[in-house]
Amino acid sequence: MTRALHALSLALGDLPNRRVLAILAQSLALTLLVFVAAGAAIVAAARWALVHWQWLGSREADMAGVLVALLLVAGAWLLFRAVAILVIGLFADGIVAAVERRHYPTAADRAVPVSLAASARLGLASAGRVVAVNLVALPFYIALIFTGVGAPLLAFAINAVLLGRDLEAMVRARHPASMPLSRRARWSLGALSAAAFLVPVANLLAPIVGAAMAVHLFHLGRTGPIEDVP
Repeated sequence: MTRALHALSLALGDLPNRRVLAILAQSLALTLLVFVAAGAAIVAAARWALVHWQWLGSREADMAGVLVALLLVAGAWLLFRAVAILVIGLFADGIVAAVERRHYPTAADRAVPVSLAASARLGLASAGRVVAVNLVALPFYIALIFTGVGAPLLAFAINAVLLGRDLEAMVRARHPASMPLSRRARWSLGALSAAAFLVPVANLLAPIVGAAMAVHLFHLGRTGPIEDVP
């Protein structure tokens, strides 16, 4: 965990970098756009269906639309990690490359560029795993909800495992011949990233910080970080 905390401190130091800030702004804008577009489409479709099949009158359909919108807000909080990882997957190569060029130029020179299509596949696979695994775990969440802490702890453990795997995959895509992280390092990466997703405001930065932390954790010990201009 000490090594992971060191990687986290380095990742936080990368946030002011102009390349990282540009990717952060693009990823946040795209994430917001995805949520707004999906929410508007679902509300419109729900209202149309209720009126079209005359399940409710126009006024009741409007009220139902408001209820659907509120449910979407709650669902957005639950699905934020999946959408954020999907979006970050699209920018993964840019994030990893920016951090590597700044701290690990030798590794950056050896890296294999990752195409947008490959990044999209990584992001879609990650988002799909999040949704599928959490749906499978839903009965266990419900069973543990009365314990008070059981359900959140299970969700944290599951998402830590998934995040550790997905964030490492973003880096290994550029270094397919390199040795993978140890299970302990991967768990530490996932646990710190999952914890960041639980903190309001910090969860907006969590995908970028997690990706940068994965780069540092992957390269620390193989080649030391060097100072570079922002």
